[in-house]
Amino acid sequence: MNWKKNLYILWGTQFLVMVAMNLIVPFLPFFIRELGVSDDNDVARWTGMIFAGPFLTAFIATPFWTTMGDKHGKKLMVLRAIFGLGIAHILIGFSQNVYQLLLFRILQGIISGFIAATLALVSTSTPKEKIGYALGILQSATAGGTVFGPALGGVLADMIGYREIFFIVAGMCFISGFVVVKFVEEVPVIRQDGTTISVFQNLQFMMSHKQLRIIALSIILSQGAAMMIEPIFALYIEGIIRRTAIDNTAISYISTLTGITFSIAGIFMVLSSPWWGRRNDRIGFKRNLIPAFIGTGIAYGLHIIIPNLFALGFLRAVLGFVRGGILHTLFSLTSVHAPHHRRSGLIGITSSLAVFGNMIGPLTGGFVAGHFSIPSVFVVNSAIFIITSVMLWKYLIEPPKSYDENLQDMVNLQKSSTSDQ
Repeated sequence: MNWKKNLYILWGTQFLVMVAMNLIVPFLPFFIRELGVSDDNDVARWTGMIFAGPFLTAFIATPFWTTMGDKHGKKLMVLRAIFGLGIAHILIGFSQNVYQLLLFRILQGIISGFIAATLALVSTSTPKEKIGYALGILQSATAGGTVFGPALGGVLADMIGYREIFFIVAGMCFISGFVVVKFVEEVPVIRQDGTTISVFQNLQFMMSHKQLRIIALSIILSQGAAMMIEPIFALYIEGIIRRTAIDNTAISYISTLTGITFSIAGIFMVLSSPWWGRRNDRIGFKRNLIPAFIGTGIAYGLHIIIPNLFALGFLRAVLGFVRGGILHTLFSLTSVHAPHHRRSGLIGITSSLAVFGNMIGPLTGGFVAGHFSIPSVFVVNSAIFIITSVMLWKYLIEPPKSYDENLQDMVNLQKSSTSDQ
């Protein structure tokens, strides 16, 4: 089996799927309006629930699908996830009200889990000494998709409308699935009885390890705070345009403007990740994480005083640059503190915790915006990042240099990875 061929094909399919999944980011609140929700507070609340729905069910379903992959093959799980995404988006495209939309988004979370399935397949089909490189390459597909998806989705929404895009998403998923069927190979992994550490045992280990507890909490807080913005960002852009536009021309392209503005942060996250990675190697994790968290908190807080879209574009670039030093550094720290035989399991748990943050963030953001105001969301999420930086300053201990062996497994991933959002 050619592991490089597998890797590059899965990189391409993951990039295509991540572009597809992020096409809806700029216009989802406006699609909810189209389904009959007119009050802006209700739109914010519904958007929060609909954004969070897939993450809730994915958080619950992922361990089950992981077990099924061990039993029946990881390629099968990739296909189940990718075709499941396509079917879910066809159903979403036929939604007639927000209740159906929420139901189909929840279904999407149950049957998808594409990234986790792809990571598992690549991990088992790649030589041990190349896993760090392979996962770094694969992570760049996720980052690239989150950059290009919103920008393209905004343009398409203004050109062809909202509902049609869900069918485009489905088509992109089906194309990716057929490529995997045709070209990706899998070698069955022979399991040795008695050597498997359960998820519960790894969770117990994490809870008994003070530094891993701090890292886990930081992942939940950082992802949750960042995702608070997802349900209200389009409404926030709309507010700026209505305050500053001379005529209604800009309103006609609101989805395009939302997508482009949203993507600016993603671009600078991708560009800054290698820089943060080199700093991690040179000066240590803690001295990177604290300024990254503080800078991110300040950047989010400044959103409430932005006068126009040009200033917002600059601020989003700064935000992306400082956020680029957070999530992959926390994952690298997890690997550093994890014993070799537990590393994969603990990385899996922290990945699930990131999904948990992705779930609670939109719910919290929608609730705060619906009950208070959109600027209040930026105040709350800014405060979370600042408070987390204080926690890290007080309790996080920089790992000693004796952890260098563990660091080598993560170096390429560290230099390529980013979050989403």
